[in-house]
Amino acid sequence: MKVKIKRVDKSLPLPVYETAGSVGFDILAREDVTVPSKMIARIPSNFIVQVPEGYMLMIVPRSSTPVKKSLVMPHSVGILDNDYCGPDDEMLIQVYNFSEKSVRVTKGEKIAQAVFVKVAKAEWEEVDDINKNSRGGFGSTG
Repeated sequence: MKVKIKRVDKSLPLPVYETAGSVGFDILAREDVTVPSKMIARIPSNFIVQVPEGYMLMIVPRSSTPVKKSLVMPHSVGILDNDYCGPDDEMLIQVYNFSEKSVRVTKGEKIAQAVFVKVAKAEWEEVDDINKNSRGGFGSTG
């Protein structure tokens, strides 16, 4: 799949898949950012990407980031739509610092990862009844 991408800072590399089995690619910080304790910050990703029609780009935390940096994504998952690709639409990675100290993210540091996911749009068919049997409420499977 060919995907159009624009780097804001050409000194940083294009995203790469680190191994043959990787489904996601790492997102690097475009600049140094200090995230104060118990605060949210947005880290520039260095790229504007035109997600192909029929796909979304799902942005998720790297598994090592909470342990190494005390940072999590406060919304858990980011979704980049295929029409968010204008000249000023650089992807920003929103992070929350859950530690008691400020956290420094440096330019070029891996801060999140992203995966292209095929999507479909629903055509709604409103009905009065969906299913006669209920499987139970929230948390009912244990």
